[in-house]
Amino acid sequence: MNPTISMIMFSSLAAGTIITMTSYHWLLAWIGLEINTLSIIPIISTTHHPRSTEAATKYFLTQAAASALILFSSMVNAWETGTWDITQLSSMPSHVLLTAALAMKLGLVPMHFWLPEVLQGSTLMTALIITTWQKLAPMTLIYLTINSLSTTILLLMGLTST
Repeated sequence: MNPTISMIMFSSLAAGTIITMTSYHWLLAWIGLEINTLSIIPIISTTHHPRSTEAATKYFLTQAAASALILFSSMVNAWETGTWDITQLSSMPSHVLLTAALAMKLGLVPMHFWLPEVLQGSTLMTALIITTWQKLAPMTLIYLTINSLSTTILLLMGLTST
């Protein structure tokens, strides 16, 4: 990959994570997650091999579905509470949808089947980025909403993932 394009992709990857980590508005957090997803796709498919193209497609579809669930969860919460603040998550359907979406984004046990296949189709450096850097933004959202989410379910998903 061209060094200029590489620099643009990695800087947009960092920008998406920073936008999500510093936002207290659901729409900004969602935009940051989408920037993250769209910037890693070319990095996954740098090697022109059918496995990397398949991995990029699986990653995109999974992350897009999880982002849509996050956006739907925030819309349900905004409908019931009248606020788009991340820390004011008080609707029970929003809790369930957000937990499922973040578990999908993180590759936790009930929704983890995409992660090994994506990692097999990518290079070692890309797999390292997917398993570390790409998890920072969803973990920040869990940290911001930890008072509203079910701690038991999160611990159970974490334990079964290990």
